[in-house]
Amino acid sequence: MVSITISVEDSFKERLKIFPWVNWSEVGREESLKKEIFDRFIKTNKLSEFDRKFCDIIDWHPVDELPLREEYVKKLKALSEKKPYGKAMTLKEFNKWCEKL
Repeated sequence: MVSITISVEDSFKERLKIFPWVNWSEVGREESLKKEIFDRFIKTNKLSEFDRKFCDIIDWHPVDELPLREEYVKKLKALSEKKPYGKAMTLKEFNKWCEKL
């Protein structure tokens, strides 16, 4: 296994010491893997089985990192301005409503 050393300012190192229970090496590995998966996803728009399992374990998906499309933001704003908000929906009704967006 390869070892990587990262230089940080002393003040940053002191702030990291506040969290002695955090395994910073694991945080670095996880973030590196997320970056790798995100880059692959952007190129192929697909996830491998390994990538999918990793994403499930950490409850993350590459699409979470993408900005919201402007057209979607406009639709949400328009919907939020309508009043009254309407009656309560079942989950099935809500899913059907979301498909229209």
